[in-house]
Amino acid sequence: MPEVAASAPPTRLSPAEAGRLTARITWMSVLVGLTLMIGKLAVWYLSGSVALLASAADSGLDFVAALGTFWAVRLAVLPADAEHRFGHGKAEAFASLLQAALVFASAALIGREAINHLLHPRPVTAEGSAILVMLVSVALTIVLIRAQAWVIERTRSVAIAGDRAHYVADLASNAAAIAGIVLARLTGDPRWDAFAGLLVALWLIRGAVEVLRQAANELMDREVDEHERQELLRLAIDDEQVMGVHQFRSRRSGPVLHVQMHMELEPSQSLLSAHEIIERAEERITRAFPNIDLVIHADPFGLSEDHDRDFDGLPVGRVANPRARLPR
Repeated sequence: MPEVAASAPPTRLSPAEAGRLTARITWMSVLVGLTLMIGKLAVWYLSGSVALLASAADSGLDFVAALGTFWAVRLAVLPADAEHRFGHGKAEAFASLLQAALVFASAALIGREAINHLLHPRPVTAEGSAILVMLVSVALTIVLIRAQAWVIERTRSVAIAGDRAHYVADLASNAAAIAGIVLARLTGDPRWDAFAGLLVALWLIRGAVEVLRQAANELMDREVDEHERQELLRLAIDDEQVMGVHQFRSRRSGPVLHVQMHMELEPSQSLLSAHEIIERAEERITRAFPNIDLVIHADPFGLSEDHDRDFDGLPVGRVANPRARLPR
């Protein structure tokens, strides 16, 4: 039987705590996106830089996506109701789909504009103002994505992860825009600026694909990461009265982690005793994973030998407890 590795659990928050944290970071994201969009559009109007236009468009989409995330994280933490018995957590994944669609649209528009300027070069003016606004953009974006990374580590929010992907792409577009403007100025060839815009478009496509992958994982109910799965199983069998666990299932829905499992117990004990053992297991797991929606089903130990497959015939494996007091 496979052994369950012990590991120190990461910092985890309750849905309410995660909701407060994601709400604050979305306010910050909206304000940064709006500030960068307005500043870049103003300087693009003076300079005519394609790379700056590409970066301004990226910031504009960051702003729109941030508004979507702002709504999604607030909806995701709403409690379950009569129509949504599993809660509203998947609103975050739908927001990520919107973000990916916006990024793809932005990449297409920027790519078309860049190719047009490669074929028909136009001079770049007001280079100093363009570079200054890009440097300010870089500074603000770095502060934001560091704050978002801190929030993602604690909440596992796919909506915030998708929003952060936008701003990471924006950081790359800022760097590309600066390089393109500087090279166009030094060489006298404005095509460098257009080439930088094309690179930004390609980078945006790469980021959109990653956002789509994360959203699809949540919408398709992908299992949790292996280290979390191992920690959940270790906590479940951390009782000598638990013989083993099988038919373990897990999925994420926004800030909530949904987990089901079958727990093997002494067949001859009373229903009350079995209930108390399961309650202790629920307490151990909930203490480490305060964001969990947990369902544990009691199975008499030894009733069925076919614990290596769940009811759909999938190989899920049985995890035995090496410390268990086996029935005589």
